[in-house]
Amino acid sequence: MDTATEDILINATPFETRVALVCQGAVQELHLERSYQLGQVGSIRLGKVVRVLPGMQSAFIDIGLERAAFIHIADVRENRQERAAGLTPTPIEKLLFEGQTIMVQVIKDPLGTKGARLSTQISLAGRLLVYLPHDPHIGVSQRIESEAERQALRERVQSLMPEDCPGGYIVRTQAEDASDEALQTDIQYLLTLWRHIQTSAKTSAPPCLLYQDLTLPQRVLRDMANSRTARILVDDEQIAYDMRHWAQTYTPEASHKIQTYQGERALFDLSNVEEELKRALSRRVDLKSGGYLIIDQTEALATIDVNTGGFVGGRNFDDTIFRNNLEAAHAIARQLRLRNLGGIIVVDFIDMHEPEHQQAVLDTLRQALAQDRTRTTLSEFSPLGLVEITRKRTRDALSHHLCETCPTCQSRGQILTARSVCYEILREIMREARQFNPREYRILAAQSVVDLFLEEESQHLAQLSDHIGKPISLEVSTNGTQEQYDIVLI
Repeated sequence: MDTATEDILINATPFETRVALVCQGAVQELHLERSYQLGQVGSIRLGKVVRVLPGMQSAFIDIGLERAAFIHIADVRENRQERAAGLTPTPIEKLLFEGQTIMVQVIKDPLGTKGARLSTQISLAGRLLVYLPHDPHIGVSQRIESEAERQALRERVQSLMPEDCPGGYIVRTQAEDASDEALQTDIQYLLTLWRHIQTSAKTSAPPCLLYQDLTLPQRVLRDMANSRTARILVDDEQIAYDMRHWAQTYTPEASHKIQTYQGERALFDLSNVEEELKRALSRRVDLKSGGYLIIDQTEALATIDVNTGGFVGGRNFDDTIFRNNLEAAHAIARQLRLRNLGGIIVVDFIDMHEPEHQQAVLDTLRQALAQDRTRTTLSEFSPLGLVEITRKRTRDALSHHLCETCPTCQSRGQILTARSVCYEILREIMREARQFNPREYRILAAQSVVDLFLEEESQHLAQLSDHIGKPISLEVSTNGTQEQYDIVLI
């Protein structure tokens, strides 16, 4: 495992938060979260039962949202426990009554005319463990297949739990190689979080929010910050303050690493993060030696083709291919993290005739993949000379966040969404406002981009205009694609 120090850069705006993990000057991971995508799933609320429906074995609960939320008997904790014990389940009208105050967790967001779906089986996710405060059971992720390893993990977690610890845990896949210290840290974090939720529940009146699933900056502190992290640079003073306040309670070892970025250049211009982000959306990835990768994503799998290009640096043809494949192995591992490719990835290295060359490339790829926080498995070379990688899907691929199917090329490619172009324009205006002092900014963009600025993104445009103290006008450009725009300084 690489022990080099890492910097975490957080670019925060009202519409989008972006995170880059930088190690030795190179971007290793990219994460983003948009404000319009934030949902209710995972939040814990104090609600009031407003109606019980015995015929449907369900109930409606007011949790403070626009529509009453829904709970079915199958998601009531007591019902689950009775079924697990082989007992006759108690009907919902014996468990819930109108006017009752109840702690619930949202398991499905409101959709259309339907309210949120709820459960009383509370769970809190940490970096390595999921805490079940009402279930005295230690389970292990099914992805950890070795029964001996599963039993060893159960015993380790059991030994690390405080004697007075209520409930149980599910051991996540990421805990497979975790140290006792890391597991202990996660247990303490989750117990502290649960105590805060319980305290809030005792002092609050329904309906109210007790716990909201973590924001991206908070998940950075929980999941990404570690002993290798040197600095966490945040370009928004309020976000940095909120992160320090949160870290003091839950991850105190990371609180002193959080710094407010005060530089003249935009934060993501450091380490060329913006350029790296654009390259992470491209099919072609150029290697320093002159070779290149071609990366294609389909619904079923992703394919990576390795090519020599202009690389002729070896002593002979076999040596040239070997060295090109070694460089490609490092680049492939990094691209999987940058693009967050999940599922099945098939790699077509350039054919190598020497078995020791094949083994060396596999060993290099295995070492590079070991730096990935997401679980990966690696196969040997197949008879066709292909290598198969499986990588756990933890979130959507970067391209799914930023791109959409291109209507011009009949679904054979993709372009940036109108919203992604809007946010790119807003960032560009913020960048130019640091260097220039025009009377006005005029945006020339496609009709779809202008429409979005006039409707859903009008608030963000107005906030930016107020922030820089300059008017911003819009003009539709009929020349070019949705991705093309111009910003005129008047």
